[in-house]
Order: sequence, then C-alpha cells, then structure tokens
Amino acid sequence: MRGVRWACVFVLAGLVGCGTPVSGPTLGTGGERGAGGEPQRLRVRVLDVRPHDRSAFTEGFELAGGTLYEGTGLAGESAMLATDPVSGRVLRRAELPMPLFGEGVTVVADRLWQLTWTDGLAIERDLNTLAELRRVPYEGEGWGLCHDGTRLVMSDGSDRLTFRDPSTFTPLGEVRVRNAGSPVRDLNELECDGGAVYANVWRTNEIVRIDPSSGAVTAIIDASGLLPESERSGTDVLNGIAAVPGTDEFLLTGKRWPHTYRVTFTP
Repeated sequence: MRGVRWACVFVLAGLVGCGTPVSGPTLGTGGERGAGGEPQRLRVRVLDVRPHDRSAFTEGFELAGGTLYEGTGLAGESAMLATDPVSGRVLRRAELPMPLFGEGVTVVADRLWQLTWTDGLAIERDLNTLAELRRVPYEGEGWGLCHDGTRLVMSDGSDRLTFRDPSTFTPLGEVRVRNAGSPVRDLNELECDGGAVYANVWRTNEIVRIDPSSGAVTAIIDASGLLPESERSGTDVLNGIAAVPGTDEFLLTGKRWPHTYRVTFTP
C-alpha cells in the first residue's frame, strides 16, 4: 500500500537524521509534552545499521523474545516473517494466500496477530511456528497494530486508534489523535511502549508519540535523512518501528529499505 516519497540531504558523519535539533526536555513517558504544552520535537540518533531484506514491503514490525517479527504487504507478496534482529536472516516464514494484503502485526504472549488491509480479516498465528490458527473479521481497513499489555491498539489510516480485546479482537473503544487540536491522519504502523503509542505517519518522515488516554500527540520525531539519498532508488516510505525491550532504543526501517536502524530519540 502507499508509495515512495520524501528525501533529505543525509550527512554521513554520525549517521544522524538531518532534522535540526531543538533544545528542550529529553524523551519521557507518553503523557509528557514540551514547553508550553506543545509536542516535544525530537530527532533520530543512529546507534547501529543492520541488514534488511529489500524485497520486504514492511507493514508490521515488532521485537519480542529476541526475534524480530515483520509483516509484509502487497497481494501475492504478503508474508509473516520471523527474523534475526541483528543479521536480518529469516528464521521462519508464512505466506499469505492471494488476494490477502498483509498489514500490521503484534505479539500477545504465545500468539501473534496480523492485520489485512482491505480484506477485513485479522489472522491469529502461533508465535513459534507462525502457523495460522484462525481468522477474525473486522470492519474497515487495517493498517497498524500493537499491544499495550492489556489491549490491542489498531490504526486504519484515519486519525482514529481503536482498542481491541487481545483474545477475541472485539472493539473496546477508540480515541481520536490530535496535535494541538488538529486531527493527525494517515496513522500507519504502530508500536506500544512505555505507556505511549508510536505511529508512523504515512507519506512523511515523521513518527508521532501519542498519549492513548487522550489521543494527544506528545512528541513529533523527525526521521528525515535516515536512509541516504544514494540508497533510495526502488524504496518506499518509512514504515516500521519496534521498541527494543528494556532500553530506550528502537529499530526503524521502511518498505523495501536495505537497512534496519537501531536508534534513540533525542531533542
């Protein structure tokens, strides 16, 4: 789904994003905001660059138990992958049959949920084998998915996040995402971490950090320049954020990107 866009001059030294740093408080919990109640302005600091399969049209990205789980899209190419997070080597793979278009994924205990874009189906899988266990229908589109420890959080490309039961996939409620009162749409791949929800914003180089209790954007993370201009040919948008458990680090990638980046978010 959803195609090639932005670039920014990339400064190789230090492999940091080209967004100008803004002074202010360091990254905190999902409810913290910058001076004057405005979202914190953060950028990406790269700690490590790792291989990523350029054929992967990344739609879901989550690190659990030392394994990186990646859901990929496009009808006829969609799959569920379990990979080594350092080498990028595929450990297990499960294909989605035509015409399913894979989307966001998340881990819940020994199970894994995978969305589909316009097919209206959530697929529950065995975490260890990736074998399909059942399909649960839902209304609307499926984009991103994460698990906050209690609920599933799902995006559909609008400004809405829907909360769902992690066992039944039944809707439990929703929240509308706002930045200083304005809707934030095109919420794509999601990551739940530290009481916040992180969302890639489709067709931009931005990730927003959201307070799920209110829908307020508490930080805007500039990831422009992450992928060098010289390597952008044949790639698509930034899409893929996975928290590294026990740290303040994240793994970032994009659709058909050659690299995964281990990063922190800094003022």
